[in-house]
Amino acid sequence: MLSLLNTVVSRFGTIGIGILLARMLGPAQFGTYAIAFVALIAILSFNELGVSLAIVRWPADPKEIAGTVTTISVVSSLAIFAGAYAMAPLFCAAMGDPGATSVVRVIASCVVINGAVATPAALMQRDFLQGRRMFIDQVNVWLGAIVSVVLVAAGMGAMSLAMGRVFASLVAAALFVKYSPLPVRFGFNTQKLRPLLGFGLPLAGSSIIVFAVGYADQMVAGKMLGAVVLGLYVLAFNLAGWPTSIFSQPLRGVAPPVFAKLQHDPPAMRAAMLSIVAVVAAAVLPIVAVIAGAAVPLVTFVYGMAWAPAAVALTWLAAFAAFRIFFELVYDYLVVLGISGAIFKVQIMWLVVLVPALIAGASWGGLAGLAAAPVAVAALVVLPIYLRMLIKRGFTIGDFASRVWLPLLISVPVAWLSFIFAQGMDSALLAVGAATALGSLALAALVYTRRGDVLAIRSWGRTKETVK
Repeated sequence: MLSLLNTVVSRFGTIGIGILLARMLGPAQFGTYAIAFVALIAILSFNELGVSLAIVRWPADPKEIAGTVTTISVVSSLAIFAGAYAMAPLFCAAMGDPGATSVVRVIASCVVINGAVATPAALMQRDFLQGRRMFIDQVNVWLGAIVSVVLVAAGMGAMSLAMGRVFASLVAAALFVKYSPLPVRFGFNTQKLRPLLGFGLPLAGSSIIVFAVGYADQMVAGKMLGAVVLGLYVLAFNLAGWPTSIFSQPLRGVAPPVFAKLQHDPPAMRAAMLSIVAVVAAAVLPIVAVIAGAAVPLVTFVYGMAWAPAAVALTWLAAFAAFRIFFELVYDYLVVLGISGAIFKVQIMWLVVLVPALIAGASWGGLAGLAAAPVAVAALVVLPIYLRMLIKRGFTIGDFASRVWLPLLISVPVAWLSFIFAQGMDSALLAVGAATALGSLALAALVYTRRGDVLAIRSWGRTKETVK
């Protein structure tokens, strides 16, 4: 329960902070920070070579490997930081904003901080110390926000966000060390090195592919359309991700252990998957419809008129958010079945098709074309592949169609009426309010029709907490 609360509070805090900073910075400075953030996420994806997760899964006493994991994490992080520092000018030039180099270099130092506390963070996860982790995460989020806002107000621009992130990461690192279940020590056990790298390197490789799939659009935006358009795209992507933040994380906290518990009862496991899909469709599709239909007043009301051009991307990315939630559920389901290799192949295929689609979309349609490309790839390539994999495991197309047809049918007029409100009302507040009210009614009615599935999911959540 604490992990769920931590996620919800962090998400809403991040959303609120993002709105404030976007209003203060404007598209150009926000785009510069977006370039630095993409660089940070890229190097964090393989930062400590994946070895820290070995602590969570280690069957014996974690003391055996903790020191070695710390050494590997710190050494690899220092090496990665040195590479990032040296390559920052080339990366920023390729992303269309050479002036972002100093921001990238500052924020890249978070890699070293992250690597230094990878072991205590993993130990907390292993020991289910959600209370301590929630405290540290909230300090990290809010302290970084406060420092960033103060520095933005002082006129430091995009560098404010980088410095706020570094300062908060340092404080969070000190707290990780303070509350670590084991003392943070360096060590090096040559007998443990091979199995640790054998475990971690494939995970690091997978993380790089996942990063590439998730951030290829932003890299293409920066490279082809410039930092300002990248800022607009990132803002639209974040706004479209609200349904994912609200609904996906709680369900992903419940779904994997439920699937794991039922994996020896395939019919029950399939029934659980279909119940979750039904509730997700009922809850998410009306929200997606409102965001897509009322994109212009939503962007201008929340972020201000300077961000209005982001609305053309938001319309497409709202639809993509719905695909992402479904793909995450399929991923969790297939991982429990032990076919991670096939999932990895899907990720590679996704990336191979996505990159040229993004380039073509950006070339032909600018910001709107770039945003449309992930939707097209998701609908025409990834969705059929995942459905084929599910059909091989006992599902039918009818199983899914019977659970999503009504939400789809209702969401179409919701999107159309939301667009009418957006076009016909002079006040962005009134347009957003009317569209939100309509979407809320549709959501409530649809969720009510799936109340049996909702009760089942709630019972799974209570079972999970009892087990813990």
